[in-house]
Amino acid sequence: MLTIYGIANCDTIKKTRRWLEAAGYEFEFHDYKKLGCSAELAETLIANIPLEELVNKRGTTWRKLSEHEKENLTLSNAAALIQRETSVIKRPIIHNGDKWQVGFNEDALRAFLSNN
Repeated sequence: MLTIYGIANCDTIKKTRRWLEAAGYEFEFHDYKKLGCSAELAETLIANIPLEELVNKRGTTWRKLSEHEKENLTLSNAAALIQRETSVIKRPIIHNGDKWQVGFNEDALRAFLSNN
């Protein structure tokens, strides 16, 4: 089953969901604001997605972090950060089988889904 991770009121999530629905894909939606990001999910994301792709360093949440947190982000402390500040996780994250896609790009998404 295709799973989309994100925040319901995010414009990119809305666009992704509309695109998938129009293309006829069924999916589950994991809303970080309602369901959070468990330790297990955080570790899974970190294990499957490079940190530089996983963490949104352009968003408001990132900018509000202390300089110490921003300068010292590592694989070992990233899980605690994304559990605490789910808005720092790039959106959407799409999971299908053993494959992961970050961000919305129609061509990349089409290729990602055609390979599954």
